[in-house]
Amino acid sequence: MLLVGLTGNIGSGKSTVAQMLAERGATIIDADVLARRAVEAGTATLDKMVKRWGSEILAPDGYLDRAALRQIVFADHDQLEELNQIVHPEVERLRLRLVDQARRRGDRIVICDIPLLFEQHMTGRFDLLVLVDADRAVRLDRLVRERGLRNEDAMDMIVAQMPAELKRARADFVIDNDSSLEALERRVDEVWVALLRAAPQHRSAAILP
Repeated sequence: MLLVGLTGNIGSGKSTVAQMLAERGATIIDADVLARRAVEAGTATLDKMVKRWGSEILAPDGYLDRAALRQIVFADHDQLEELNQIVHPEVERLRLRLVDQARRRGDRIVICDIPLLFEQHMTGRFDLLVLVDADRAVRLDRLVRERGLRNEDAMDMIVAQMPAELKRARADFVIDNDSSLEALERRVDEVWVALLRAAPQHRSAAILP
């Protein structure tokens, strides 16, 4: 089994690439999905967050109010790091369980979609790394236009992550997503063929924390 880390700074189009790879046959483990599961109402992780930041981060139904939390943490590096230290251990536990299930099934290529892969020092846990990238201005426009974020909030989220230039140097494959959907499909095809060729050479011992 080939275990691949897929990452990309916010607004890069990483989720689109993950969907394309899933269509080509990859097993996708999405850290954003796991993060939402980790902070569902009644979880120990959400309880820890409420103890730290108070009930104002909760919606009336008892679920996490993500917009309220974002206003608090994304403009403050220290608080963002506190949030990561609370949430990421549970996300990692869920991820490792799904990777183990994929291995037991005999899945050939398992791709872990992890936004903060570099920031959380997880590069050594994967056989290969794929980075999705786009120019900062393009990413800012996507966040404002497609997600409805205020320009200031979008920029806070962008600058909270490691610059993409540093990640490009450490990635095995870079998928640029500044152009057309057709160009993106072609590049994903190229990377997928390379992953298929690499798969027989790996047993993914590197995933253990």
